[in-house]
Amino acid sequence: MTRFWLGGYGPAMDGQADGIGLLAGDEGREATTLAYRGAVAETPSPSWLAQHPSLDVVYAALEADAQVQAFARTGEAALSPLGDPVAVGENVCHLAVAPNGAFLIASCYGDGRVVRIGLDAAGRLVPAHGKADAAAALRAALFGDEDPDAPAATPPGDGVAASDPHAAGADRVSHAHAAAFLPDGRIATTDLGFDLVRFWKQSANGLILDHEVVLPLGTGPRHMVVHPSGHLHVVTEYSCEVFTLAAGVDGTWRVVSSTLSSPIAEIGTDFPAELARSRDGQFLYTALRGSNTIATLRVRGGGEALESVALADSGVDWPRHHLVHEGKMLVAGQRSDTVTLLDLDERTGAALGIRHEAQVPAPTHFLPVR
Repeated sequence: MTRFWLGGYGPAMDGQADGIGLLAGDEGREATTLAYRGAVAETPSPSWLAQHPSLDVVYAALEADAQVQAFARTGEAALSPLGDPVAVGENVCHLAVAPNGAFLIASCYGDGRVVRIGLDAAGRLVPAHGKADAAAALRAALFGDEDPDAPAATPPGDGVAASDPHAAGADRVSHAHAAAFLPDGRIATTDLGFDLVRFWKQSANGLILDHEVVLPLGTGPRHMVVHPSGHLHVVTEYSCEVFTLAAGVDGTWRVVSSTLSSPIAEIGTDFPAELARSRDGQFLYTALRGSNTIATLRVRGGGEALESVALADSGVDWPRHHLVHEGKMLVAGQRSDTVTLLDLDERTGAALGIRHEAQVPAPTHFLPVR
């Protein structure tokens, strides 16, 4: 198996991680010897990691510090800071790097910001107009550009959704949570607080809102998977559902189906986290924090329909992230300070049982070492 960089929560986020960690095993016996090999880069609460598409550069969302930091690989198992961190928004929790490596999108749970940060030829973060100070980055509002000709910054939930009473609730708070790059070049983002999936076009000045899909009140869209069929699957943290979206002939996205992420998920007790898929796209997996289980769903039809297949013990407490890799699944237990490796049934896709467990401080994210 591949080695993995590990994101984690440090003391400011009620965890004990002291930076980006390394999960690795003995050659030829990785599945049963995977273990935490310590921190490879000391940095506070790197809760989400992202890889540059062509460079040996890793980006970390420093959730407690409201910053993003780039790291260059400087050895077989070593990462070193590449340039200065860039301020984004409160509780930055997710990063997605553009397929061409020109920029990344940071989603900030605390204040709802969706921030676009440019990347230079070496993979360094490029703040708006080259300014590295925090004030400049925060003034960039949504997408890191202070050009007066750029579209005026609007709080998430304004614009298309503002005319909908559901989206305009006075007591609701914006919580941006994830971004995904679509095959047609647009970008989808979730807003967990406003029940929105937002679609953006790229421009020279950043991103321009194209349109929004408003999900039912209180669903809480969290993470997404772009399916090989072109459909977009979205898991909801509050209603324990997976919504499937498709683009019409005019390019406008809409909901085409929805299903419970697990037939026995208990709303208010279970809180889905990551959504992952098998390599061939035949199965989707979501982890239910609360019951601490892994739900398997089968993708039907042309990618537009889902059905629940199985539910299995994750072996951890509060499974914040999981990753399907080489026919197995890694699960990060944020509260149990453990990582488990699960076998997967090739025919049904369901988790068969716990192959291995490792002690890891407050793990939150896996990123395969390239």
